[in-house]
Amino acid sequence: MIEKYHFVKHHLLLATRPWLLFYAVWLVAVLAGSCSGKSHDSDKQPVSSAERLPDSSGARLRKVTLMPYWVTSAQFAGFYMGIEKGIFRKHSIDLEVLPFDPFKSTQEDIENGNADFSLLWLVNAIKLRSQGVDIVNIAQFSSRSSLMLLAKKSSGIRKISDLNGKKAAIWSGFELLPQALFTKYNLNVKMIAIGSTNTLFLLDGVDLISANWFDEYHSIMNNGYDSNELVPFFFADYGLNFLEDGVYCLSEKARKDPQLCCDFVIAALESWTYAFDHKEETIDLVVRIAKKENQPVNRAHQRWMLSRYRELYIPKGRQSINTALSSGDYNNVSEIMLNSKLISAVIPYDSFYVPFSSMLRSDVPAGKAVGK
Repeated sequence: MIEKYHFVKHHLLLATRPWLLFYAVWLVAVLAGSCSGKSHDSDKQPVSSAERLPDSSGARLRKVTLMPYWVTSAQFAGFYMGIEKGIFRKHSIDLEVLPFDPFKSTQEDIENGNADFSLLWLVNAIKLRSQGVDIVNIAQFSSRSSLMLLAKKSSGIRKISDLNGKKAAIWSGFELLPQALFTKYNLNVKMIAIGSTNTLFLLDGVDLISANWFDEYHSIMNNGYDSNELVPFFFADYGLNFLEDGVYCLSEKARKDPQLCCDFVIAALESWTYAFDHKEETIDLVVRIAKKENQPVNRAHQRWMLSRYRELYIPKGRQSINTALSSGDYNNVSEIMLNSKLISAVIPYDSFYVPFSSMLRSDVPAGKAVGK
């Protein structure tokens, strides 16, 4: 996936995502409001802990902003719940989750200091870094990509070689990963750009469709398919683990305020653990926030999303989130981007990844970071 959620020209491509249908409706409403002279700022209030109880420890609260890459959903549930339960304040952080704005670029917000921390997909972060935005990854929450190609069993497709000679519906502008898969396995697959619907796949107009496990896969099942009627091909299973959901900040912040970086990640980990352990309470909160922002929300879909996120963040065999960014995953994504001429050089792994744990000294108790 390339340049997802970045720059106005790429925001036009967001309408190619099946779960972004309401984006067009929202856009019309915004433009209509602009013409009538009405302000819509009240519809985009940040999710903040400003009204919560003060930090019980008496420590000075640090105002911190987080920029997500999409609108309110269970994709960011841990942060909402961390604010709601006072977890960030316990770590002396007054967290504000900035509202997603399709007319702002991530690059501008990060460079201008509008966001202390950002959630980014690895491919987007590498691209930003190659464009001169001096960001570093301090924690990688997702350890497995959710991206897949999806087929129906009725098509006769069962294994990767069966894709040869087939037609695949691919999100317009996001052909990098599918093309890398087809090239790796010497497959001749015709890619067809799709818009904001799964209709072409549902009506057998194509054999395959691009999908996220936590999102479009569930939407297709809601169109009448059982899981045993579908055949997913996860890119991660074929050596293309394009990771999502990393925590990023400017390298200057990591150098000058390692205490804040450590405290933020530690609080986020605690918050996500609470969210996963209290699913229904978390869904209640996500739905409440989304409705307050006048966003269409489906409770069943949010529940599915949160469950899948737990499996992406805490894979089978693990007991907690592993925040490490694998050098293998990083170098693999970088090399593919380099070969596709999306970047001109591979950024050294040790320069790109500065784990929050490296900011701690062994003589400091767990959860306490080294100050300036």
